[in-house]
Amino acid sequence: MGHIQFLNCLPLYWGLARTGTLLDFELTKDTPEKLSEQLVQGDLDIGPITLVEFLRHADDLIAFPDIAVGCDGPVMSCVIVSQLPLDRLDGARVALGSTSRTSVRLAQLLLAERFEVAPDYYTCPPDLSLMMREAEAAVLIGDAALRANLHDGPRYGLDVHDLGQLWKEWTGLPFVFAVWAARRDYFEREPDITRKVHEAFLASRNLSLEEVTKVAEQAARWEPFDQQVLEQYFTTLDFSFGEPQLSAVAEFARRVGPTTGFPSDVKVELLRP
Repeated sequence: MGHIQFLNCLPLYWGLARTGTLLDFELTKDTPEKLSEQLVQGDLDIGPITLVEFLRHADDLIAFPDIAVGCDGPVMSCVIVSQLPLDRLDGARVALGSTSRTSVRLAQLLLAERFEVAPDYYTCPPDLSLMMREAEAAVLIGDAALRANLHDGPRYGLDVHDLGQLWKEWTGLPFVFAVWAARRDYFEREPDITRKVHEAFLASRNLSLEEVTKVAEQAARWEPFDQQVLEQYFTTLDFSFGEPQLSAVAEFARRVGPTTGFPSDVKVELLRP
């Protein structure tokens, strides 16, 4: 099973560790991009996958209901950091962090259709200081984005635009950045184990949110953010995946599918009880 080494996934795994259930899993830790590739290739049986890669390979995957990383408004950790107003980025260099595909595609969609600009994009490692030396704006996700949002952006006088908030203002919908899914061939071999893993994640998510102050307090011991900030972050994120999120996925697919590698009406199959 895959595990994204970002703070945004901590509440989904913290409860597993708290109850000892984590000992039942063989975890592979990596970036969203690399874990997505491993799930698609069959190196993982179950795991997180960025929304874009899930939609590209929806025929081979079954999504877990009620488990995702998303938002309904601000997300705090998927951002465009810019030296210019977004509507002035036409022709400007924009650096795309290499650890995400969904946030990058969302940023490109927003810049093209909401702000009507066509920047000059290039991909690079998610290091804000290096990005800002060569580009007028940068797209970041995860902990690097959280640092840029809370620390580096304000410190260097950069504008930080929250992708979740921009999407919400534009469409009125929540957004889903990553889902949890099982490979269809694994589910067909091990339906009971797959469902037990899903149930374990639901229980872990619920326990973590019930004890979110404790989760934030423990995380603050090794992260460069204090407990209050982390508690705000964990409760800003939306870990649900139900009808509102499916509507948002359908809207995103309608807007970007044919140019991103999946049908505009791609079918999302959910794990059933």
